[in-house]
Amino acid sequence: MAVATLRSVLRCEILLPLFETCRLRDLLCFSSSVDAAAAVCGTASPDPHFMVEYLVNSCGFSPSEAAKFSKPLAHLRSTEKPDAVVNFMRSQGFDGAGIRKVISLRPIYLCCNVEKNLAPKFQFLRDLGLSESDIVDAILKNNAILRHDLHRSFVPKLEVWESLLGSRELVFKHLKKTGWFFFSSVEKTLHPNLKFLRDECGIPEERLSLVLRGRPQLMSQKPESLRALVARVEELGMPRQSRMFIWTLKVFHKVSKERFEAKVELMRSFGWSESEFSSAARKGPTFLAMSLDTSAEEGHSSVSCDGDVEIERIVDSTIQVCMDSLFVRYQIHGEVCSPSQRKCS
Repeated sequence: MAVATLRSVLRCEILLPLFETCRLRDLLCFSSSVDAAAAVCGTASPDPHFMVEYLVNSCGFSPSEAAKFSKPLAHLRSTEKPDAVVNFMRSQGFDGAGIRKVISLRPIYLCCNVEKNLAPKFQFLRDLGLSESDIVDAILKNNAILRHDLHRSFVPKLEVWESLLGSRELVFKHLKKTGWFFFSSVEKTLHPNLKFLRDECGIPEERLSLVLRGRPQLMSQKPESLRALVARVEELGMPRQSRMFIWTLKVFHKVSKERFEAKVELMRSFGWSESEFSSAARKGPTFLAMSLDTSAEEGHSSVSCDGDVEIERIVDSTIQVCMDSLFVRYQIHGEVCSPSQRKCS
């Protein structure tokens, strides 16, 4: 028994210092982790009212809007960069509403370096001949201009779209209206779509350009979406070799499958057969985009090629014939229409 007691005492004397050493090490590690976490949190979470107050007082946001848009700016420790950005935008013609719109779309713009990032882009646009108001309009519609690299992204895309539309003026005309088409990937979207329409569908670039001038979004959709659109046009019985194929493609890009089916059902209710409907759509594809309750959609692309002008004339003529036939069927169904009421709807 004495031997067992001795062994127990020796074990405690050996293990206790080891246990204390391990415990001390664990405490030190835990303390270091807490300190590190506190340091990170301290950097990422400044006073929550700091940028909220700035956005309210300097930019005119409401308190609730400021609370929302300040979250990506929590790392800022001063108003130096936001002040520089806001003052620069004011100097470039942005009013308060315009500045708020840009910030609301991407609050992190307030962290931009004015001299390295913003000023060169505005200067580049001025050098292209855009006025101050043109630049403001383009950026309000395409805030991505501010975040894309000028030489690696913006300039290559500008060159591609200038080639597709035929002029730089047309590119900027569309940029001031809508911008989501412009920043599609050149390698993944624009080049594959161009190759598909030109090489597989046999559409000459000149004719393609005429259509894109009115609807550049046709080219900027995903390649798989464009192929699906081509398949829809072919289901109508329109061969790819037809001069009307690209115009029909343009219309189908605006007309969803649901809207197309609704138009088929409507015309069927007036006695049209499926073949009559398909024939009318092939001869005058813009017929598909018409509403029966309102005047025909405006905005036929202005063209300079005599052949395509003739196509537009034939299309309009065919549409009028189709709608005259429709109104005759209206009359058969008991509705009386005066000649003045017989307009494209």
